[in-house]
Amino acid sequence: MTETGPTALVADDEAGMRESVARALRREGFQVTAVEDGAAALDALRRAPVDLLVADLRMPGLDGLELLRAAKLVAPDTEVVVLSGHATVEEAVEAMKEGAYDFLTKPFDRAPLVRVARQAVERRRLVLENRRLRRRLDDLAGAEELVGRSPQIQEVLRLVKQVAPTTTTVLIQGESGTGKELVARAIHQLSPRRERPFVRVNCAALPDTLLESELFGHEKGAFTGAVARRQGRFEVADGGTLLLDEIGDLSAVAQAKVLRVLQEGEFEPVGASRTVRVDVRVLAATNQDLTRLVGEKRFREDLYYRLHVISVTVPPLRERREDVTLLAQHFLQRFAARNHRTLEGFTEAALARLADYAWPGNVRELEHAVERAVVLAQGPFVDVGDLPEAVGQAEPSSRVVPIPIGMPLEEVEQRLIEETLRQTKGDKELAAKLLGIASRTIYRKLKERGEARDADGE
Repeated sequence: MTETGPTALVADDEAGMRESVARALRREGFQVTAVEDGAAALDALRRAPVDLLVADLRMPGLDGLELLRAAKLVAPDTEVVVLSGHATVEEAVEAMKEGAYDFLTKPFDRAPLVRVARQAVERRRLVLENRRLRRRLDDLAGAEELVGRSPQIQEVLRLVKQVAPTTTTVLIQGESGTGKELVARAIHQLSPRRERPFVRVNCAALPDTLLESELFGHEKGAFTGAVARRQGRFEVADGGTLLLDEIGDLSAVAQAKVLRVLQEGEFEPVGASRTVRVDVRVLAATNQDLTRLVGEKRFREDLYYRLHVISVTVPPLRERREDVTLLAQHFLQRFAARNHRTLEGFTEAALARLADYAWPGNVRELEHAVERAVVLAQGPFVDVGDLPEAVGQAEPSSRVVPIPIGMPLEEVEQRLIEETLRQTKGDKELAAKLLGIASRTIYRKLKERGEARDADGE
């Protein structure tokens, strides 16, 4: 539907009927193209799909039913109204089965034609609107796994949303288990490529002898065991997104080939003389320091700069501890539903242990810990005994309080006081000694904080 009104294509070999239908639709605001047969109508649809196709059933060459079937392949969202002066019930039923919106018998008044045309266009509008809504829901679902309210993860989300609509190569960095693949999937889901494949390759999981074949495919007989031609991951991901996970483990030969694909969009499968062209957005992820690998001549400098157009660094869980309980609740809901368990949440003691644990395995370790707890929990709440031994029995660790650049000094001070009080389990005297301030200062700061919250209506 254009800004100037809905579009329509009229196909009828009778000139008088063709012009009559076109004139009636134009009076209703339609932008109309009129053609004299089915072949011309199909050509017009190939050039520019329309909102509505009005087609005569009996036309020389490509008749109305054949045009209807072809239109649903070429322009599946176009609504079709079939006209006939010699229609049988069987033909009308057949047209509806093939996807026609309605069937009108000649001669007919202008009013029913206009009514049916308007209804058909409105139906198409609703279908497209619902499709847009579903895509929007998919967009939200694509990013919802990036759970957190910390400034660090919010910055990651901001970058993801900013780079997703582009075709730019993105390098995703972070420790193992921080959620680099989730970031890549979110970028794909929020991009125009969302309906095309998202393909992941773990470059560290395959030996060099197989990695090239995995990435670029191979021809039959290219090596021992190559009994048939196989598409590589680049070819499978054509039109979509390819995540090269653990890219620091690529061999020198594979690095050169990946660089060529990034620069020229083409490659040769192993054992082939033919060139394959692809349109793939490449995302790369690593837990290694690529600048160090470049300095050690273990990673190509030109490939590094080609990948490092945009960099997203996923913070470790220990640097965003305020997200631990939020993530734990998120995983609990997911695994409870998956295992048909009814769980209310965590006990206070379990939440305290989750918050105090260092999480060297990052979000992945937390996810597995919660999955185990959901399976083992006996009551409506996950308790300390349901957590892995390392988590449940760990002593409270010394805490690092992340302070983002630009945080007001007053907020920095308040965060330090609150975190220290958590560590001392509310002992203000001990907290004051640890911070090197007078205990009355803590009392005063807490009072000011409470008054501020009351004033804000919290």
